[in-house]
Amino acid sequence: MPLSKAGGDVFGVIPTRLKKLEVAHTELTDLHETQDMHTRKALMESLSDAFLILPGGFGTLDEFFEILTWRQLGIHDKPIFLLNAEGYFDGLVKFTEDSIQYDFVRKSSLKLFKVCNEIDSCIEMLERFFEED
Repeated sequence: MPLSKAGGDVFGVIPTRLKKLEVAHTELTDLHETQDMHTRKALMESLSDAFLILPGGFGTLDEFFEILTWRQLGIHDKPIFLLNAEGYFDGLVKFTEDSIQYDFVRKSSLKLFKVCNEIDSCIEMLERFFEED
């Protein structure tokens, strides 16, 4: 069942070029169309209260690292959660730890995002974050 039918609002943001190449999701509360990927990411950041990164490909990694870098630079202070379902992001977590060992990343940067192994734990962390706010 689409989230919007379950009582939530679902917003999509898609560049015109991708909208023409892919099938845009039709069961959204609202679909925003942008001129390019950079504008898409900026709009997604402004519309979001938090970021939940699901397993995905290069585009997902690009968006994760950009939103993570923006948080590191103080452009936003929104929580970022990485859903490590079935250990999908184990290599990424190891890469981050190795980057700290090689002094390319500060240890404090690990606090910029949280890793959860199941969707329920991600939801619980999100709820706790917004209860504290």
